[in-house]
Amino acid sequence: MTMTPICSVFNEYLHYLKAPLTTLISEVNIDMKKTTLSLSAVVAVSLGITGAAIGSASSTDATVSVKAMADALHLVMDSDRTVYTKKIVNRLVKKEKVIKATEHFEDDKSLALPAQMFRFGSELAMKRAEKMEDVDFSYTLQSLWPINRQNAPKTKAERDGLKFVAENKGKNYYTTETLGGQKYFTAVYADTGVAPVCVSCHNKHPDTPKKDFKLGDVMGGVVIRIPIES
Repeated sequence: MTMTPICSVFNEYLHYLKAPLTTLISEVNIDMKKTTLSLSAVVAVSLGITGAAIGSASSTDATVSVKAMADALHLVMDSDRTVYTKKIVNRLVKKEKVIKATEHFEDDKSLALPAQMFRFGSELAMKRAEKMEDVDFSYTLQSLWPINRQNAPKTKAERDGLKFVAENKGKNYYTTETLGGQKYFTAVYADTGVAPVCVSCHNKHPDTPKKDFKLGDVMGGVVIRIPIES
């Protein structure tokens, strides 16, 4: 099939350029091989107009699914934690051996453990979210083999989710649960040993219930909870 050159599209609809942009967006479509290409996209590209500018009038009404929100939150959390673990802790502690990473990092003048950094971020995010009317979610790092017992699962959803991600590597767990009369969307994502320093730290800790973790093993899970309407 011969595709219509983009310049022909512009020539054919040149007269529309004198019309309001909203008219172009709502009224003009070009059909190419049963795929509708909105002329607004063509005009936007040619004029350097971003999608955000075109849709600014209704951007505040845009919504995403609760699952997509949880997935996006986890993507940021996991990326930040992985960078800190690999680029900072593993490099300085395991490779270059210039500093240690310990639980009592302030007294020891050492690096905070990756799990501690994650918890600090969670606590700060929750505190800042209290001042934002439309932002409500929580996240924690938990494990079926916690060094700190406070990080053990407390609800059936958490236990089921941690068990699922441990037994189904690469898959996430999604469910809903009601706590204190509030219904929540709860997502659980695998937390894996991404660097040697993670594995050795857990295996050597005196309080660990599991001493045979290997690089890449699922060591726990990130639990994200978002309130939803009943």
